[in-house]
Formats: sequence, structure tokens, C-alpha cells
Amino acid sequence: MKDIKAILFDLDNTLMDRDHTFRSFCMQFVQDLLGHLEPKAAQLVVEDMIVRDADGYRDKDGFFEELSQVLPWHEPVTAADIRAYYDQSYSSHGALMKHAEAALNHCKTQGYLLGLVTNGKKDIQHAKVDLLGLRHYFEVIVISGEEGISKPDPEIYRLALERLGAEPDTTLFIGDHPVNDIWGAGKAGMDGIWLRRNHEWDEQLDIKPWKTIGELDELSTIV
Repeated sequence: MKDIKAILFDLDNTLMDRDHTFRSFCMQFVQDLLGHLEPKAAQLVVEDMIVRDADGYRDKDGFFEELSQVLPWHEPVTAADIRAYYDQSYSSHGALMKHAEAALNHCKTQGYLLGLVTNGKKDIQHAKVDLLGLRHYFEVIVISGEEGISKPDPEIYRLALERLGAEPDTTLFIGDHPVNDIWGAGKAGMDGIWLRRNHEWDEQLDIKPWKTIGELDELSTIV
């Protein structure tokens, strides 16, 4: 068993069920802004938005500009209008990943220092954390939009380690993205636990996960 003293978590599609969250947002978006559509057409727009979003890895400004041009508006809606709607309402759709609270409680009772490292806008990511009731679990929360550094830049993980007072060789990183979570954390000296979600593993990556899990409840058998 590794000598682990600290654990860093990703947020989206690791502790927050982003699939559920984004689908819920899209359904509300279509209801509010495309209410003239029949139910079948509205559902097709929801599915199209989910595909275009590419699991959140699209540039948001480009994504909103594309939506403003391709969706079947009754009256034109600008990318800025879509951005404002997103910033105001997206976080309220957040839902916890299955077993997330149990996993965090287990890690806390084992005495690990816990931190969160996530890419995204400061206000939106903080709002998600608070909506999900996760803030009290973490000694540090590092958000790319607040720090000017994004995963997988090793510096964002090093910043989290410094604030946590932890060393990379006794810290694990848990996340769903092969590059942004496992590879990036590995470049900062940490072992990673890969939560399999929507991304296939890239066999060309020069860093592999220490462990791979399908659900967060498997953590209790590892740490």
C-alpha cells in the first residue's frame, strides 16, 4: 500500500455528474429560449447541443456563437445572450456523481488532506461547489479561471500541493480525463486514479494511471 497523505479531486464528471448537469441545463435552455418548438423538435435540439458541447471541451465562446447561428430561433439570440443565460443558470443544474459523498466521507475519516483542482470560470465553479455542498470537504480549492493556469499545466497541480502542504509522491489525483487529470498530475509527480467516464484512454500517453475505477465507491478498497 502506498503511503498516501493527501488526495486531490477533479470536479466535473468526477464529483459532479456533468452529463446529468448539462442535459438538465439544455432542457431548461430549450424550454426558456426555444419554447415555440414542438416536443420532438425540442428534444432533437437538446441532443444536438450535447453533441456540439463535446463533454465540455469546446471553447465556450465558440460554442455559444455556433448555437446563436444554428439553432431554430423564433427571434435571433446572440452569443452574448447565450453566455449571460449560461452564466446565470448553469450552476443551478449541478448534481453529485454517484457515491461522491460517501467517497469523500471515507477519505476524510481516513485522515487524508483533501483538495479540489478544476478548470473553468471562477464564479461558475465556486457556485457548483456550493450548490453540491462540497466546500467543507476541502482544505484547498484551485480553479483555473481564478489562477490563470489550466490543467494539464503541471503548475496548477503544484500550486494545489503547495497550498495543501503536501508532497507529490504522497498525494493522489482522482479524475476522469486522461490528459487533464492523470497525465497532467503525473507530470507534477503524482500518481493518478482514473475514473472511467466518457473518454477513452490514449495509449500514446507516457504516463499511466496508478489505478482505474468505474465508480467512486471503489476508492474505499484503494485508500
